This record gives sequence, C-alpha cells and structure tokens, in this order.
Amino acid sequence: MHCNAALIAPTFVTGLILGFIYALIALGYTMVYGVLKLINFAHDAVFATGGILVFYAFGQWFGIVQPLSGVSLVVLMAASLVIGALASAGSAFLLERVAYRPLRRRQGARLSYLITAIGASFFADYLYQQNFLLGPGKREFPNYFNVSKAFTVFGSVVQNVDVLIVVLAIACLIALDQFITRTRSGRAIRALSEDQVAAQLMGINNDRVITTTFVVGGLFAGIAGVLYAIKFGFVVWNMGFVPGIKAFTAAVLGGIGNIRGALLGGILLGLIENMSAVCVGAEWKDTVAFSVLVLVLILRPTGILGEGIKG
Repeated sequence: MHCNAALIAPTFVTGLILGFIYALIALGYTMVYGVLKLINFAHDAVFATGGILVFYAFGQWFGIVQPLSGVSLVVLMAASLVIGALASAGSAFLLERVAYRPLRRRQGARLSYLITAIGASFFADYLYQQNFLLGPGKREFPNYFNVSKAFTVFGSVVQNVDVLIVVLAIACLIALDQFITRTRSGRAIRALSEDQVAAQLMGINNDRVITTTFVVGGLFAGIAGVLYAIKFGFVVWNMGFVPGIKAFTAAVLGGIGNIRGALLGGILLGLIENMSAVCVGAEWKDTVAFSVLVLVLILRPTGILGEGIKG
C-alpha cells in the first residue's frame, strides 16, 4: 500500500466535508433507533426528498439558472434549506403514520419493520425514477449558488460550499443536542428511549413523541439533501441510496442512538473512505467504508461512544 503524499491534504479536506454530510443524515438513524430500537432503512428516501423538491421548486417551477449574490443568494439559500427540511420532515411524518404506526398498533414483529422500511425506500426511489418526476437519468441542480474558492488549507482548496456545509452541520448538531437535553420534547424522547411503558405511565404520549422523533430526523436529512445536491451539482432518482447506507455505517461507528456519536462517526467514515481512495485505490473506497461497518459490529457493536439517546 502506497499513499500519494500530494493527494493526502485535498483528500483529507474532501473526506471531512463528506463526513459532515454523513453526520447530518446519520441523525435520522440515530433518533429513530434510540427511541424504537429499529433501523429506518427508508431514511435514504427521506434524505433524497429534500434535494429533489428544491430542484423542482427553483430549477423547474421558478427556472433559476444563473448564480446569485448578496441578499438574493442569502434569501434563496435560506428558502432552499427550509423547503428541503420541511419536505423531508413531511415525508418522514408520512412514513411514520402510514408504514410504522399500524405495525406498532398491531405489535408487529421486528422483521416486519425492516421489510416495511426497505419496501418504502424502494417505492420512493422508483417513484422518483418515473418520467413524470425525475426520470432515469441525472438532473442538473439549479446553479444559483456560485461554487468558488474560499481559501486554501495545507495547499488544498476549500470551496465556499464546503464552508457552508461545515458551518450548517455543526449548527444543526448543536441545535439538536440542545433540543434533546434542554426541552420538554427532548426529555420525553430520552424517557421513551429508556422505557416506553414507564414513559407512558408517566403521562407521555408515545405516538406524539415517536412522530416528533421522525420529523426531527427528517428535518436534518432534508438539509443534508439540499447541501449534497449543491455540492455535487445534480439530483438523481436513487441519490439517497449510497449516502444513506454510508450514514447508517457512520451512525453505527459513532454509537447508534448517540447524537455526538453521529458527528464523530460521520467524520471518521468520511476520512477513512476518502483516504483509502488515495492509499488503496478509488475503486476500493466503498469496500473499505462498508468493511468498517462489519468490523465495528464484530469488535464494538455499541460503537465508539455507545448507544442511547443522549447529547
């Protein structure tokens, strides 16, 4: 194995940026697992919904194709993040009400949840593949954010969109941490993650708290979906699949159910994946990333920081 020294710095920066995106997506897996002890494998579709709806809102309906600047860019960027977050939160809400709540009320087996999640993910993906929506090919994301060089770190160019991703990801993770530790809804989520029966006996509305958990995870997934589309410049019908699986790996690596673990796992996975492309070969980076999942499940199933909803 030989690492190209000239590529280490730029690859490190790229891995760090990608890691923050993984961390934002991983929050949805972490929240749902922390409360229901199930893996929401439809979360990749929730992530994709945010970016896809913003693509339609500003690329198709309003026809914005030129880069903006100043106040116009700030307003449009804020609108994009809000629309993407609400779109994904709405899809997460719908997923919980239509797919998961009937199973809970019937006390369905754990396998039923897994099959339902996978089915919901496939349904959403192939719905987006239809010609009346995205179609089978890539669609160029509206070019309203003029991606350009912001500064240089260790000889590696950092773009303005990279700075935006890092700042927003950290802000979202801090906001969620404060929400979980300081608000009444956050305390209810933590109580439910400890013991659902005891929480219900204490007067907590389990259905409402579970819905809140899905919606909060969807909000951050939607923001990640918009940032991902801006960063890579396109949306596609299955855009959530690979990032979704990588984010699940990041959640397990950091400690699924642990919010700070999602950040740590996302950053570590992004760095491991990208550095492996330099040292082993680009064709091996996905193999290395998913090998991390296998190794963590074998050596430390609870992840680096352990399980459980906590800040």
